[in-house]
Amino acid sequence: MEYITNLHNLEEFQDFDNLDLIAKEVVEGFITGLHRSPFHGFSVEFSEHRQYNEGESTRNIDWKLYGRSERLYVKQFEEETNLRCQFIIDTSSSMLFPYQKGNKTPMNKLAFSVYCTAAIMYMLRRQRDASGLTLFSDKVHFHADARLSSVHLDLLYSQLSNLLKADKTDLKKGTNAVEVLHIVAENIHKRSLVVIFSDMIESADPDEVYQALQHLRYNKHEVVLFHVSDKQHEAELSYSNRPHRFIDLETGEQIKLKPHEVKREYARVMKENTENLKLRCAQYHIDVIEADINDNFRHVLQSYMIKRGKLG
Repeated sequence: MEYITNLHNLEEFQDFDNLDLIAKEVVEGFITGLHRSPFHGFSVEFSEHRQYNEGESTRNIDWKLYGRSERLYVKQFEEETNLRCQFIIDTSSSMLFPYQKGNKTPMNKLAFSVYCTAAIMYMLRRQRDASGLTLFSDKVHFHADARLSSVHLDLLYSQLSNLLKADKTDLKKGTNAVEVLHIVAENIHKRSLVVIFSDMIESADPDEVYQALQHLRYNKHEVVLFHVSDKQHEAELSYSNRPHRFIDLETGEQIKLKPHEVKREYARVMKENTENLKLRCAQYHIDVIEADINDNFRHVLQSYMIKRGKLG
């Protein structure tokens, strides 16, 4: 069976409109690739059991499994989840870049974030870890705390699927990450892994953004920020040498210029901003991972597994 291993393969599956299936295929393709790569040492075996500890109740022992293995294992339930993971996705209009009219599911920054989130959720579910989801732009549009049940996960996949149907009515939505991150920090009551997907295009004072991220760390959460971008066009300004009209998807403001006339200075400023983001986040022990939508999903999933391995 051919699994989804890159964005080209993904196009063949988008017509299914089944995010659960796509997530499964992405993960299986990733795991298959791990076995063929230098990262084959990663633990990719999933289990819904844990080893029985002497002295505890025998009520939840899986006797059928004992009959096959002659070892005592206990079935795990939701309250025994090893990890709670809260996904926070920036759904502001800038995440729709590159914006394409008439394309059912363009691979923009938002769609890339959705597929990555769905895949990691699938991995969490197989490991008996709980998932939660927060969607925001200038306000919180959806929030659900981390849970493990199938019904809950179906709800999260439904919310993610709706994000793939963005159209022109979703334009001119700004970003208010500062307020949202403070709200999430106060509402997640149990220590969690917080995974953020955002392009970090924010009009607020950068210091306020970092203070909001620090709030999550102050509440003892582990934080991974996937900095989502179309590197070729947003960081390197790689366009043909002719006049272009650039439109701010969040405000509608427009500017006309020849990219090659400002390319060098633009690239310098963007690189400086990215390096500053990483430096400031490192001070708070927040992992920043560059997520280029022109790459496949492997880098994101691999970064998650490394972080998950460190958490035990």
